[in-house]
Amino acid sequence: MSAAVDAFLAMLAAERGAAANTLMAYRRDLEGAEETLGELATASRESLARLGNRWADLAPSTVARKASALRQFYGFLLDEGQRQDDPSSALPRPATRRPLPKILSHADVEALFARAELEADSERPSALRLLALLELLYGSGLRATELVSLPLSAVPRDAPFLTITGKGGQQRMVPVSGRARQALSRWLELRPAGGKFLFPSRDKYLSRVRLFQLLKELAARAGLDPAKLSPHVLRHAFATHLLEGGADLRVLQTLLGHADIATTQIYTHVDAARLVALVNERHPLAERRRSD
Repeated sequence: MSAAVDAFLAMLAAERGAAANTLMAYRRDLEGAEETLGELATASRESLARLGNRWADLAPSTVARKASALRQFYGFLLDEGQRQDDPSSALPRPATRRPLPKILSHADVEALFARAELEADSERPSALRLLALLELLYGSGLRATELVSLPLSAVPRDAPFLTITGKGGQQRMVPVSGRARQALSRWLELRPAGGKFLFPSRDKYLSRVRLFQLLKELAARAGLDPAKLSPHVLRHAFATHLLEGGADLRVLQTLLGHADIATTQIYTHVDAARLVALVNERHPLAERRRSD
């Protein structure tokens, strides 16, 4: 990889606080472009235009992500005085529509927890660990990386909160339910000694890949389609079900650790019938009709 790309990634980490997974994604996209075009720092507008044809079979969202990485890279080169022009105008700008998140119904969540709690009754460490993971994913809305990398010191003692370090190193406090605290207590009694992480593993802490596998295996045992379940789907369920229950969007933004409320607004895809009922029940004109 070229020195210019290395410098760009170092800037993202130092100045923008980009998370490790974000840096890896940028690295993959920029390395892929360099494999096609050669040195990106000196690539011409005509060279970049060729990428549109090469990306023709990719999904619009993938093309948009790759093009965004390159635009930011060339913006960096301009700011650093390494180029006097910006060739990224030749890149495609596909129209993308952000998809609605996959969601679980309340019945799906109940089936999942019923199975996890039944297995935890065996007092096997692996079953108790899985129940604690599930409680924190659905009960606190944590991201997969935030969850698996939780330090042991983050476990609440008096206050029912976890201090989470999220994307870009931003910290936030999230509530821990009584159920989750009970599951954590049961897990801590059998957790292997040593290590600084709440969910230790031979590779420092439980990997995100292994977390995905554990959840899909649990879904199958609970009679659910494993394809429907992932850590992020449980985070979506946390947000959607809170919003359905009347949570304020700004509160939800804080709990999820979203820098921009526009990201949180994706969860306003609640049941249309509920919205109609809410208007009919709460609108001032509805009050007048009842009084009449």
